Amino acid sequence: MKIEELGADATEQAYDAMRQLRPHLTSAGFVRLVNEVQRPQGYRLVGSWEPTAGKVVAAAGFRVLHMLAHGRVLVVDDLSTVPASRGQGHASRLLAWLEREARSQYCAQVHLDAGTHRYDAHRLYLRHGFAIKSFRLMRLL
Repeated sequence: MKIEELGADATEQAYDAMRQLRPHLTSAGFVRLVNEVQRPQGYRLVGSWEPTAGKVVAAAGFRVLHMLAHGRVLVVDDLSTVPASRGQGHASRLLAWLEREARSQYCAQVHLDAGTHRYDAHRLYLRHGFAIKSFRLMRLL
């Protein structure tokens, strides 16, 4: 298992993992949105490679922000693993990589959102020391 940051030329390699969370995006739409919109806003991608398959089977998208309430934080926007590779430690290794990156970027915290229906993700995050500290509310416009 190899964890590696994916540059703009490798964005498409994260698509199979990310489409589990974002099924509305096509491969080309995902690459265009990440590279043309999100990367200029500080978004970065990291992938976990399955050595036998030779491809990314889990990926995380994140950015570093400064918040009035929390200071400098690493915010995980997306974290997903292809179904066939779940339970093999890819997400855990990505979370460990993200924590190391947060520390190297002088972040005080790591933040992430998880949909209320994603019970397996909640268990994973709680096992890794995350705590539920607030609710994120939204209103569709």
